[in-house]
Amino acid sequence: MILTGLRADWQWLDHRIDAISAEIVEVSRAEENCANIMTIPGIGPMISTALVAAIGKGEAFAHGRDFAAWVGLVPRQFSTGGRTILGRISKRGSRYLRTLFVQAAKVIMMRPHRWPAFRFGAWLSAAVARMPHNKAAIALANKLARTAWSILRHGTRFDAPHDRDMAADAI
Repeated sequence: MILTGLRADWQWLDHRIDAISAEIVEVSRAEENCANIMTIPGIGPMISTALVAAIGKGEAFAHGRDFAAWVGLVPRQFSTGGRTILGRISKRGSRYLRTLFVQAAKVIMMRPHRWPAFRFGAWLSAAVARMPHNKAAIALANKLARTAWSILRHGTRFDAPHDRDMAADAI
């Protein structure tokens, strides 16, 4: 009796999660900023809607580094006498967005055979060769966050000039 009730609750929750996920996908496709952000590899409806909900068009940040610092994806900086020393990742700021960007980076890193297709593929290959895997994932998450901010701020799509060049070559 109790197990039957719990099973019914579980099925209701599964149905509710599916319905909310469908709403998020619908909103991400309808909203132009979300659709633009989803052109970045590894970024889907969850990250795009969370990002647009959190920062809008990104006008609160002057630079991509400022946004990445707000998310908590940049190294802590110590400066003295004109010498800058970069420390560990600060992990301050929006924990939820930071988690989403790190997950997106790890998904991209799981498929190294696809890296050459990305504009940042050569950079990622070099980063993985010179630093530990998790550190490279955080660096990629930082790059994804800065790219997402730039796309929001300028209202463009990822690799838009590159896409136009490819279309011109196809003609």
